[in-house]
Amino acid sequence: MTSAEQNNMPPLYGLVLAGGRSVRMGQDKGTMQWHGVPQREFMARLLANFCEKVYVSCREDQTAEMDNKWPLITDAVPGAGPLTGIMSAMMANNGVAWLVVACDLPLLTQETLVFLLAARKPGCIAATFRSPHDGLPEPLITIWEPGALPYLHRHIDAGYKCPRKALINNAVLVNVIDCPWPEHLLNANTPEDAAAVQRIMAQG
Repeated sequence: MTSAEQNNMPPLYGLVLAGGRSVRMGQDKGTMQWHGVPQREFMARLLANFCEKVYVSCREDQTAEMDNKWPLITDAVPGAGPLTGIMSAMMANNGVAWLVVACDLPLLTQETLVFLLAARKPGCIAATFRSPHDGLPEPLITIWEPGALPYLHRHIDAGYKCPRKALINNAVLVNVIDCPWPEHLLNANTPEDAAAVQRIMAQG
């Protein structure tokens, strides 16, 4: 994207998805400390390097346990999984793009996000990475442009809840790129994933 195009893109807000129940991990993934602070805090700080504002997405029953440093967005579309947080943020703030990341990405870096930011394109509803595991878009490390909201509403109305499916169904409007550092996209969803992350971090 040229500098002129970049200047004409909508402002960018950040959203850390921390509303999952972490059933497979057996503990709240947002409070796990990979970098000396709770992971949702680490991710919010990471996004703050690039975004005008940063929010944490959570369930209504989580609000009491959250600190007051980052404003919260609670679920406005119940029962839609991660798509709930994305749509709730977009409906609360019209006209802005959202850099959305899940809280369970302990290897994500500024370098990774710089690469993704360069993939924003006028006319696209999203920019995202291609999964190194299955070649499909990674919806929880994605920049969702304001124009994505009508497509997400139609997605929900059609009975779908998966944000990945929304990217696939609107592929011509989504810029999907390969990440030069595929290990940065590793989700720590289970104790086995956590062990893999620990091994990678130990290797530097």
